[in-house]
Amino acid sequence: MKIIVIGAGLGGLATAAMLAAAGQDVTVFERTGGFGGKMNQKKLEGYRFDTGPSLFTMPDVLRKVFSECGKDMDDYLELTALEPLCRYFYQDGTVFNSYHDRQKDLDEIERIAPEDKSSYIRFLEYSEVLYQKTSDAFLFNPLYSFSDLKNLDLFSFFGIDAFNTVAKRVDQYFESPYLKKFFKRFTTYNGSSPYRAPATLNVIPHVEVNEGGYYVKGGLYKIARSLYDLAEEMGVKFHFNSPVDRINTLSDKITGVALSDGREFSSDIVISNSDSTETIVKLLSKKTVSARKKRKASEIEPSCSGFVMLLGVDKIYPELAHHNIFFTKNYEKEFQEIFDDKVMPEDPTIYVANTSYSDPEHAPDASSNLFILVNAPYLSEHYDWKELASEYGHKVINELENRGLDGLSDHIRVKELVTPVDFYEKYRSNRGSIYGTSSNNRNAAFIRPRNKFRGIAGLYMTGGSTHPGGGIPLVMQSALNVIELIDRYEGV
Repeated sequence: MKIIVIGAGLGGLATAAMLAAAGQDVTVFERTGGFGGKMNQKKLEGYRFDTGPSLFTMPDVLRKVFSECGKDMDDYLELTALEPLCRYFYQDGTVFNSYHDRQKDLDEIERIAPEDKSSYIRFLEYSEVLYQKTSDAFLFNPLYSFSDLKNLDLFSFFGIDAFNTVAKRVDQYFESPYLKKFFKRFTTYNGSSPYRAPATLNVIPHVEVNEGGYYVKGGLYKIARSLYDLAEEMGVKFHFNSPVDRINTLSDKITGVALSDGREFSSDIVISNSDSTETIVKLLSKKTVSARKKRKASEIEPSCSGFVMLLGVDKIYPELAHHNIFFTKNYEKEFQEIFDDKVMPEDPTIYVANTSYSDPEHAPDASSNLFILVNAPYLSEHYDWKELASEYGHKVINELENRGLDGLSDHIRVKELVTPVDFYEKYRSNRGSIYGTSSNNRNAAFIRPRNKFRGIAGLYMTGGSTHPGGGIPLVMQSALNVIELIDRYEGV
């Protein structure tokens, strides 16, 4: 069977590799000159940066992809458990290290929030219960047909805390302002607001704090590289700098794709790793998809985007760990500015990844490679990035200097900015979003685009904009969902 995959992001690479391993004829068309999608790397004058995801959780999902291809993930990747998982800086000077090691973690809680020590334990237990109730029912389930839904436990459904928000549930558990901010931040992992997202997303702390977070030796881009190598070993054919202009259909059945240079390729199945909104609105013709469906797809609320700075500095800051968060004073106001006002926050929470902490070769001697991310609104007319990007970059640097990174501006040797405009232009993500669809809705698990397109035989979708969501493990699960659905409906 001939199969075409649109896009060489993580979901496309994983899907292509598994299908080729099953004996199918698989070709990938990628609009850019490389693979990995948003998971990429940049090398600038001796400094190396991961430009996409920076923390790796739930490695067993990726391990399953390799296993489906008859390979062992450990032969491709060297994982390092991070301790601390992340270092948090609060406005009053308090610093909190989050550990996977439970005793170290509780010692930190005793130090900064002793009044909430028992609540901390109870909250992580609650988070684990949420995982137990949601993982098989919502994460590892295609949720496509009635057969996928009929096995859902109704009592479990009402026990997943979908009728509270993340923020409300966190506030009910804790007195400490430090722990309230700490637990509210996890919704940013899929680009949502803790003040709007369902409390079901309180499952994320379990995944990180209880199960642990990992770094890949050499950088997380190694994950993309390993999946590309795996796909090539399985016999997948790649065409780079080959943007797909149109998905071709006949009588509601896939026939292939047309490239922007006019060439056409036939296939029995097409799998789009392009953003789901882009796929529906731009790649499918009006004859194939109704105006109503296109409008509905275009109205899906994207996740937030991001403002990124890559800074190569000729100094090592002992204050910084591998992962670092500098919290805003007013978290609720920050999310209101991002999602309601659709402007950059006046007082932002700042994330700093410093992989030279774990991989010194990522920067010259006595230097650091700082990947700096501030959550940003998706593209709209409310914020002009061409006019304001440089000014906002100076603002972030000044704030980091005020928060302890003394003389940062004087030590910058390399600097590059990435805005939501860049995310859209390079990856065609819906309005420049980073994490696909937002989860600012209690029905988020059910409204994400499915991994099989309804109404067109042979069309499937994978990636962070589809079910079950963004982030490395969920994107891998979207690929596994595609494989399951193709087997179910195509007999492959």
